Amino acid sequence: MQPNDSRMPVVFFGHGSPMNALERNRYTDVWRKLGESIPPPKAILCVSAHWYTEGTAVTAMGRPKTIHDFYGFPQVLFDVQYPAPGDPQLASRVRELLAPTEVNMDQSWGLDHGTWSVLRHAYPEADIPVVQLSIDGTRPYGFHYEIGKRLAPLRDEGVLVAGSGNVVHNLRLMRRGGGAAFDWAVRFNEKMREALADRDHQALVEFEQLGEDARLSVPTPEHYLPLLYIAALQREDEKMSFVVDGFEMGSLGMLTVVAGMPAN
Repeated sequence: MQPNDSRMPVVFFGHGSPMNALERNRYTDVWRKLGESIPPPKAILCVSAHWYTEGTAVTAMGRPKTIHDFYGFPQVLFDVQYPAPGDPQLASRVRELLAPTEVNMDQSWGLDHGTWSVLRHAYPEADIPVVQLSIDGTRPYGFHYEIGKRLAPLRDEGVLVAGSGNVVHNLRLMRRGGGAAFDWAVRFNEKMREALADRDHQALVEFEQLGEDARLSVPTPEHYLPLLYIAALQREDEKMSFVVDGFEMGSLGMLTVVAGMPAN
């Protein structure tokens, strides 16, 4: 176990389009810089919006496959591989920490694009073991926050815990030709930023109280919920750093935040 002065930060990536895996833009540049500035992790545990399950599971194989869980994109994106090793020992540790919640030791999933599209920039060598933790879609929002809290010891064990999703994620209303962000998206994003800055985690859990702005920004919860795991891991003495923000196609929020970022 590492001493507290080398405690790993925690990161929420606003991953956006799968095409970000191939592109160089202001978001991917920040992800790359994050990978360079964070102390090298022993392993990475990622909570991805794209593994939304009944029950809780963790990838426990030694060699997770690269999953191309999308359609309608260029073949070059389907050709991408992210051959990071798995870490069955970390998977067992996660199951231990989440007890008494039952955790399935999964041998069939792998690394979906919520994970590899960001890690391809942050850790391009794919030489750090990666484990995914699923999101149990049958549970209430507070459950995910409490599960996140139980992962806290990993930060002192050299594990980088990351969430990957989007605070605002409404594909149905996207402005595919481009354009300014919708007013409701901007308002909801700002409220979530305020809650993160103020450590008002209850407001994050109870985001639906924001009414229509919340309903439009989070029409389904899977892209929002990874944020709760990361907020839950913020320590009392840590601030939340907003490392990049913005909107794509009007209704896709690209906020990336870090708690416990080491001083430069």
